[in-house]
Amino acid sequence: MKQRYAYGYVRVSTDKQEELSPDSQEKLLREYARKNNMIILKIFFEIGVSGRKADKRPSFQEMIGSAKSKDHPVDAILVWKYSRFARNQEESIVYKSLLKKQNNVDVISVSEPLIDGPFGSLIERIIEWMDEYYSIRLSGEVFRGMKENALRGSFQARPPLGYKIVEHGEPPVIVPEEAKVVKIIFEKYVNENMSFFDIARYLNSLGFKTSRNKNFECRSIEYIIQNPIYCGMIRWNRTKNDTNEIKDRSEWIVTDGEHEAIISKELFDKAQEQYKVTYKPRGKRPPSTYKHWLSGLLKCPDCGRTLVATTLHRANGDYYAYFKCYGYCKGKCPRANGISSLVIEKAVMDSLKKVIYTRNIEFELKNYQPVEIINERSLLEERLHGLENKEERIKASYREGIDTLEEYKENKLLIQKEREEIEEQLSEFSKTESTDQQDDKDVLLKKVSNIYSIISSDKYTDAQKNAALRQVIDRIVYNRQNDTLKIYYFLYKSNCG
Repeated sequence: MKQRYAYGYVRVSTDKQEELSPDSQEKLLREYARKNNMIILKIFFEIGVSGRKADKRPSFQEMIGSAKSKDHPVDAILVWKYSRFARNQEESIVYKSLLKKQNNVDVISVSEPLIDGPFGSLIERIIEWMDEYYSIRLSGEVFRGMKENALRGSFQARPPLGYKIVEHGEPPVIVPEEAKVVKIIFEKYVNENMSFFDIARYLNSLGFKTSRNKNFECRSIEYIIQNPIYCGMIRWNRTKNDTNEIKDRSEWIVTDGEHEAIISKELFDKAQEQYKVTYKPRGKRPPSTYKHWLSGLLKCPDCGRTLVATTLHRANGDYYAYFKCYGYCKGKCPRANGISSLVIEKAVMDSLKKVIYTRNIEFELKNYQPVEIINERSLLEERLHGLENKEERIKASYREGIDTLEEYKENKLLIQKEREEIEEQLSEFSKTESTDQQDDKDVLLKKVSNIYSIISSDKYTDAQKNAALRQVIDRIVYNRQNDTLKIYYFLYKSNCG
């Protein structure tokens, strides 16, 4: 018998069906190869992976790619059963045909021998159909079991930021340092009205990472804000497994969980209320990236929606912005309430100047009292303390000869730069804290004066000016009908009674 070469493929599914262990499957493949004068060049393993989708199996794709290579490394692929190769009949036929017709590579089931000819092909198709039918049936049974577990409050997913699984089958437990980040996110969103974009940028500036050790993005903040796990509940069946598309809410299961909450139900509910009422048109840019310094602050006097800017240019080539009600653009507001930036800029500047000189200002004192107060100073101090450990590690690496002198100096400079950034942030906190004992009105007027200096200067970008205004201004309403301007000021006061 002519000697042939083969690959082996071993797969164990995610479900709890009766199947051979990886070691047992490998043993059967090697026995078959030995009896049939075959040499197995490599065995590819896929542990805990379903056979329904080939593109979800990296080892399978690697094996197929290698088997199709021009040097024709193997004559066959050995599997324990055809169900190990694929659970989807369509994919099974495609890959088998591709391997056979284009590369002359057979797929052989060592436990399901087939005869040559049309009858053997028919039997093979019947086996593939039965495998797919069994997989679909099994999937339904697994779904029903998981649904029952969800209704009982059992956690059945990868734990999000703030939690970890310590023992299989037991509820997730809190990771204190990650839970601190979760609290910051809800605090900033609910009590400081920060956008997802600005929260993400704030966390990244402090060096925090997501559960996957990546920088925060808008979508990661949005996911955390909407996830009821943080108030002690579980949410199951929210998305489709294959497309990650969000299902209709009627299909979700949300119930009390068995794990410990990180935030209160009251704080979570407030976040959901804010999320529902915040208008978020598709493609809307974060306020901190707006080009004009008044973007996002101007509101329609009729419907309350934001005035959006369109960039125009004058006859001399100079550019300016024209603001118009977003609701009017969508047919939801009776008037455009449009205003040129050339007009509204001067009106806002004059209004700020009048407030500074007359000291006559009306404002809302936002006395937020979160269940969890986050001490940002302590977070920075903890980060500063962590730099000492970093320094000890790089010294040890240099002493042990792991790093060169140049590498040691470079790492030391990076740590020093990070230390200076943190100390600068701590200095800013000290400046802010020194005003806590002042009268609320005096504090706000001082802020307005500083902000007026910023927006009057050409040394700052429009994004920086916009961010400065948002520290004290909730919204600006210009009524074109009677030519009036109203600026709604506010002041956050964490210690007011």
